[in-house]
Amino acid sequence: MNRIFLVRHGQTDWTETGQHTSMTDLSLNQQGISDARSLGKGLEGHRFSTVWTSPLSRARTTCELAGLLPHAKIDPELVEWNYGQYEGLTSQEINAVNPNWNLFIHGAPGGESVDAMKQRTSRVVDRLRTIEGDVIVFSHGHFLTALTMTWLEFNLSEGRHFTLNPSSLSILTYKGATPVLLLWNDISHSNKKIFNIYPV
Repeated sequence: MNRIFLVRHGQTDWTETGQHTSMTDLSLNQQGISDARSLGKGLEGHRFSTVWTSPLSRARTTCELAGLLPHAKIDPELVEWNYGQYEGLTSQEINAVNPNWNLFIHGAPGGESVDAMKQRTSRVVDRLRTIEGDVIVFSHGHFLTALTMTWLEFNLSEGRHFTLNPSSLSILTYKGATPVLLLWNDISHSNKKIFNIYPV
C-alpha cells in the first residue's frame, strides 16, 4: 500500500500575478524558495522509494530545495498542462475574450486538449500503480489536479472544483482497493512532520 505525495512547485513571479504558466520556464521567486525549504523540513527523515520531478526549473528547484533532487528522476510527462494561446495571460484577460472558458472542460486553444491531458495523466497513473513504497511527485497545479482526477477515476471536468497553492502538498492512496484522496492542498508543512501526521 503506497502513498503518492504531490507537490506543486513554489511561487514564481507569474504565480504571484496570476498569469498562466506552462512551458515558460520561470524560476522561483524569494517566497517560492523559502516555502520550498519549509516543505523540505516537513519531509525530513522520510524515505521515498521513488522521486519524480517535472523538468521545468520551478518544479526541479522545489525538489532540490526540499532535499530530494539527488534521488529524483526527471520525467517530461510531468510538465504543466500546455496553455497554448493562453500562456502568460491572467484569468481576467482570458475571460474578457472567452467568458465561459474552463481549462478542465474546454482544454487550451493551441495547447493541450482535455483528451490529451487525460491520456497523459492515465499513463502516469498506470506507472504509479506499479510502484511499491511512498512516491513523491514535484509538478504543477493543473497537471497535478488532472492527475488526481485520474487517480480517483473522476472525469477531468471535476478538476474545476479543486485548486492548489504554491508549495502545497497533497497525498493520494488507497482505502482497501479504492483509490482515495488522503490530503489536499496542505501548506502547513513547515510546522510538522508530514508523514507522521497523515498515516494510511
